[in-house]
Amino acid sequence: MTPLDDRAIGCVAGAAVGDALGGATEGWTPEQIVERYGGQVEGIVPPFNEDWRNARPIAPYHKGDGHITDDTLMTHALIRVYEKVGDHLGAYAMAEHMVPELMGRRQWIPELEAEALPLQRIFLAEKWIVARLHYGHVDPREAGVGNIVNCGAAMYVAPVGIVNAADPDAAYAEAVDLTGAHQSSYGREAAGVLPAAVAEAMRPGATADSVVAACLRLAKDGTRAAIEAVCEAARGLGHWDGSFATLRAAMRPYDTVADTYRDQGLGARRPSRTHSIEELPLALAFLLIAKGDFRDTVLGGVNYGRDADSIASMGGAIAGALGGIAAVPVEWVERVGTASRTDLVGPGRAIAEVARRVHAGDVARRRAHEAAFAGLLED
Repeated sequence: MTPLDDRAIGCVAGAAVGDALGGATEGWTPEQIVERYGGQVEGIVPPFNEDWRNARPIAPYHKGDGHITDDTLMTHALIRVYEKVGDHLGAYAMAEHMVPELMGRRQWIPELEAEALPLQRIFLAEKWIVARLHYGHVDPREAGVGNIVNCGAAMYVAPVGIVNAADPDAAYAEAVDLTGAHQSSYGREAAGVLPAAVAEAMRPGATADSVVAACLRLAKDGTRAAIEAVCEAARGLGHWDGSFATLRAAMRPYDTVADTYRDQGLGARRPSRTHSIEELPLALAFLLIAKGDFRDTVLGGVNYGRDADSIASMGGAIAGALGGIAAVPVEWVERVGTASRTDLVGPGRAIAEVARRVHAGDVARRRAHEAAFAGLLED
């Protein structure tokens, strides 16, 4: 197995594992999580609400028990789009290929415990893709404008970082173009920075510190400020246990979602140049605290609560890319794959093969450009 395959599989499987573990604690506070599970969560746990079919506000989703959520469903869908196109993606690929994946392909949905269209599971901010592109015929490059601003695009774009492995700038540019069909403002900005983090993590010799440095170099406005503030706070912490109040305090000035996570005010999730989604800065913070270790990066996000599945999934993607598949506990990979009836390894292999093809095309185009430009320099 080449390092490309190893890191790609680690990234994709790591993201799915983080997603599944964090699904059980999504929306709750660290204190509620400890009370419910009799201590910190250290692995796969049952749903927070045992009566998940009738629990509000998330019924009828069976979160917990190792079930992946829409984060992973969307990630795998994006990988299938890359396989079909075999090249870099832009906003038009969302209209031409992602929309059919969401509304035309039935598959097993673990949280619904049934076969269904992904469209029937994804959140409202992701349904926006279909509403705007399929029914509204909006220019794909502008379709994200007007959507609620959240982590919906950032949560599934790790494959962009694999396709642009070791080139954070290219990953950022491609993801910003691609996700213009889904998000705007700081939601779109985070969707550019997360793949940049993965692309840097794929580079031989990368570290948690180099990943954060790449993010700070590329991030703009409130997203950059939030990453800087939260990661600076993280550098003074030795373990995720006991870190939550400090990290939340650092994030609070940039977050539009209140401390009472489910009770959002009128200013929540609206476009702004001074704000940021919470999930990406927290994922990077837990990565720093864990010094790149996969298990502690993910468990930090799981026990933090709030949007725990996306925090842990983003952290898992980056840590998995840093350490490869061996860094992801095999028990978690096997149990999540079995519980979700989903192959967690195959999609990583598939996107690594796409990355090879795309890189070969990039090299050919670059050589052709070099030859053409050389002709412009001749007397």
